[in-house]
Amino acid sequence: MLRYIVRRVLWGIALLFITSAVIFLIFNILPSADPAVLRAGRNAGPQQIAQVRHTLGLDRPIYVQFADYMRAVFLHFDFGYSYQYNYPVRALIFQRLPATAFLVAGAVVIWLGIGLPTGIVSAVKRRSLLDRAMMATSLALISAPVFWLGLVLLYLFAQDLGRFPIFPGQGAYAEATTFFGRAEALILPWFVLAAASAAIYARYLRSSMIDVMAEDYIRTARAKGLPERTVIMRHGVRSAITPVVTLLGLDIGTLLAGNAILTESVFNIPGVGRLLLTSIERSDLTVIQGIVLFGAFFIITFNLIVDIAYAFLDPRVRYQ
Repeated sequence: MLRYIVRRVLWGIALLFITSAVIFLIFNILPSADPAVLRAGRNAGPQQIAQVRHTLGLDRPIYVQFADYMRAVFLHFDFGYSYQYNYPVRALIFQRLPATAFLVAGAVVIWLGIGLPTGIVSAVKRRSLLDRAMMATSLALISAPVFWLGLVLLYLFAQDLGRFPIFPGQGAYAEATTFFGRAEALILPWFVLAAASAAIYARYLRSSMIDVMAEDYIRTARAKGLPERTVIMRHGVRSAITPVVTLLGLDIGTLLAGNAILTESVFNIPGVGRLLLTSIERSDLTVIQGIVLFGAFFIITFNLIVDIAYAFLDPRVRYQ
């Protein structure tokens, strides 16, 4: 088991290095705008732009820039300075990360708490009226765009403009000063972010459970006289849930990387996704590059955690 973990960690480090190199090439070889012009401003003259280009080191050979970039990222965890905010990119991301992490954590609890039981019940009650109702509801939630669902919930339940003013509305998270106040402000965003994922997990687990419950070892467990609940939970769910664990790691990593951008924008949550959207609008390349690299770190890290958890759930994996 230790050799498996060490091998996966080394592969994760190598993958992060390759990803960092690719990100550098994308943002420095094929930029959408001149970073020196963006930093100097629209009204800057040629001399000012040349001075800024020299200050940023953009006039040096590309391999020297690449070496400095990799050294700064891996040795000092330095992503550079924002063109628009004139502030370290790392500090900007860390300021916004708690809001995104809180949003993602609550959404994960909700979609697992709803999606997994729904998938299990739907698989056990296959082709029943309950199964059909659950799958129809999940299909509707998957099809509903995130921004549309968020606006509908704001119109119905927000305290500032809702027809039934129950929950805090848009911008409530930024105004809250306590933990419970922020948690209350995230109730609607949690459900919006969790809706589609809960539906996907329910359908995914249902399909996996149906395949697993038809296996020979399930029939053997029933032939031994084990209670049906034990057969389902201990033998069926444990085998069927391993693909879901893989999906969970990817989802958490991408959401922390800024993939919750629509939810944060609709509810005006000052998170990483909102920062990414603002940076794209302002062509702040260093912030975009930093968020992409930070997102790659999250995705690789959670994939590593999932690989290790997968080996614990399925011992066959560690021997492959």
